[in-house]
Amino acid sequence: MQRKEISSTMIRSIGHDSDNSVLEIEFLNGAVWQYYDFPESEWYSFDGAESHGKYFHRSIKGHYREGQV
Repeated sequence: MQRKEISSTMIRSIGHDSDNSVLEIEFLNGAVWQYYDFPESEWYSFDGAESHGKYFHRSIKGHYREGQV
C-alpha cells in the first residue's frame, strides 16, 4: 500500500486502501499497523486532521480491528 509522509510527533506516514477498507499507519518507531473496515469517509477526515495523533487516539485506536504488519 502506498503511504504518504505526514508531519506528526508520533506518525511517519499514512495510507488507505479504499478497495479493501484498510488504513495503514507507520509510526515514528518504525511499527506499521493496519486498521480494518476503515471507511473512506473516515480516511478523508483523518487525512485532513489538524493533529493526526489526536485524531488517532480519539477516533481510530480501539475503534477498529487492527493488526501489526
